[in-house]
Amino acid sequence: MADSLSKTDERRPRARPILGCIADDFTGATDLASQLVGAGMRTLQTIGTPDIPLEADVDAVVVALKSRTIPAKDAIEQSIQALDWLREQGCEQFYFKYCSTFDSTPAGNIGPVTEALMEALETDFTVACPALPANRRSVFNGYLFANGVPLNESGMQDHPLTPMTDANLVRVLGAQTRHTVGLIDYNTLRQGDAAVSARIEALRAGGVGIAICDAIDNDDLFVLARACRELPLVTAGSGLALALPANVAGRLGHTEDAARLEPVTGREAVLSGSCSRATLAQIEHARQHMPSVHLDAQALADDYRRVVDGALEHAEAHLEAGPVLIYASASPEEVRLAQQRLGVQEAGELVESAMAEIAAELVGRLGVCRLLVAGGETSGAVVGALGVQGLRIGESIDPGVPWTTTLGTDEPLALALKSGNFGATDFMTKAWKLMP
Repeated sequence: MADSLSKTDERRPRARPILGCIADDFTGATDLASQLVGAGMRTLQTIGTPDIPLEADVDAVVVALKSRTIPAKDAIEQSIQALDWLREQGCEQFYFKYCSTFDSTPAGNIGPVTEALMEALETDFTVACPALPANRRSVFNGYLFANGVPLNESGMQDHPLTPMTDANLVRVLGAQTRHTVGLIDYNTLRQGDAAVSARIEALRAGGVGIAICDAIDNDDLFVLARACRELPLVTAGSGLALALPANVAGRLGHTEDAARLEPVTGREAVLSGSCSRATLAQIEHARQHMPSVHLDAQALADDYRRVVDGALEHAEAHLEAGPVLIYASASPEEVRLAQQRLGVQEAGELVESAMAEIAAELVGRLGVCRLLVAGGETSGAVVGALGVQGLRIGESIDPGVPWTTTLGTDEPLALALKSGNFGATDFMTKAWKLMP
């Protein structure tokens, strides 16, 4: 029987969640949830905002939205709906999670959603900190660095949906919000949380509504978390989630069980739509170790049925022997050519539709029950096609990428939803050895 959001442990009374999180894509949500679990918070991830009360016994809830690249008006509406539901469940502090590469455009959606959440929570101040040192994302003097180089030199300048051409986050966020954007810099953080708290009060007094926060290592995140203890809302990548649980450590229960998952056995597959540098390297490595088939966006446009059916036939012929890789990932030049011919939105939707159908067939007809999925948009399409209501979060494969088991499916599935830029080169091969 499928597990559900309402299942609870009858051996002890249900605890109300302390932290309520809203993530702007599905892989980012699992990244955030894995950080919370690693810090001892029993965490449940929902796919979209549920329409029933939460009865699971958890310390934190992450609502996964697919709102990163939709119109700002729709992103705001979905985020406020999620906030309202989390408040109804009893959450006390709220966390708006976006990517550690601050994926957005001048029109949003980080700034507009942050504004809307601040207004709903009646707060005049919050922080913005995308830093994730474990994955080499750091902020220094307000500039975001990825893999040791400024964001706009990291490959993110070629992102097909949210190209990031400026590493100055004060400037980037300032273009998206009516609030004045300030900075809590490295020198302040190194003086400790009292200095950060004083800086927050000074910024508020000066009319600043949102402060970009430097952080180059985990110690900085713990200092920031302590200073943000009383803020109703924080906004960040997943890094800050390493440190927030320490603020309520005395209230957490059964932390030794936080990452425990029931085992899932069966056939295995990898689906990838991400075009990030990290994922492209992972695909090249995986192709040396497992059968693979490439979905070309332009070929899908020419003969969708032939391409999808061919991928499924290839998978069916090889699944018995081990994992099969099906990928639509492509180089920046290939992506540009497809977008020029098909349109940016149309090319993306075509790939998502194919991945959704393939996932449903792999699980429903071909017996796959363990899936790695690379890319936020691809992950959203896959979990939607599979009818996933939520995820229980397990141990990480690589920082920010945990194994999970599904809630709401006919039978539990094991899923690893990977943000495009996350994971080591051997991620797609070593993950199977780390299954619960």
